Amino acid sequence: MVVQRYGRPHGRGGGAFAVTAVLVGSLVGTAAVTGCAAPEDPKPAVDPALAVRNAADVLTKAGTAKASTSMEMATGGTRVTIRGEGGYDFRRRTGRLQVVLPKDPAGSSGHRPITELLTPGALYMKNRGAGVPADKWVRVDTTTLDDGNLVTGGATDPAAAAELLRGARKVAYLGEVELAGVKVSHYRGVADMAEAARAASPQLRGALAAAAKGFAKDSVPFDAYLDGEGRLRKVRHQFSFSNQGRTVAVASTTLLYGFGVRVEVVLPDRRDIYAGKIKV
Repeated sequence: MVVQRYGRPHGRGGGAFAVTAVLVGSLVGTAAVTGCAAPEDPKPAVDPALAVRNAADVLTKAGTAKASTSMEMATGGTRVTIRGEGGYDFRRRTGRLQVVLPKDPAGSSGHRPITELLTPGALYMKNRGAGVPADKWVRVDTTTLDDGNLVTGGATDPAAAAELLRGARKVAYLGEVELAGVKVSHYRGVADMAEAARAASPQLRGALAAAAKGFAKDSVPFDAYLDGEGRLRKVRHQFSFSNQGRTVAVASTTLLYGFGVRVEVVLPDRRDIYAGKIKV
């Protein structure tokens, strides 16, 4: 085993939805900061666009953090939400999440939590189902996914979520709010995927470049919340892509807290990676 210590849907979006659909199976919004109105005529301490674009670099300096994710997907009147918990190392670009699938219409869940290991260029999943043996891992090359693993895994890679903000434009400062007892600055804008891919760190550049080509729209609306040190505490992206003639709307939220926590990722041995055909 290798120990790392912290630190294309086909066509236009079809494959990413297919893999995500396998995760949610036949099961048919994102939490927002509450109770705080933006002050009148808010005045940011720094240039809003610059503050947001620098968020990824600030997280790299911070090192590690705990992460909570929520992905809400809606298509054809059906809505599902997938949640994840874990930790991430922004220096090594590696993380570990436990992803919980939604319950079925009867209120029960026949799916075990999926363990996901996030690494530069690859996503490892255990308990993925769809014909994969329970003791095996599935490895996915994220640079071949048309969503760059912004959607496929049921949780947006925290580093990719931050790196996407490097393409921020039309950014507005909406004032100061309180998030989990911490005062944060609220920014809203649109991220240009192609620009983000060009400015991204080398480890994430390939995945974001794939996403820039694969999504139906190159612009991604976002809400970002930065603390007094410029660290990204919460980001919500709104993705949209086409799947078999239908538009799929995805709202992905990443919460970051517990900075400096110990994070450890153990990559599976090659013998434990499933080499068979994966059902989609």
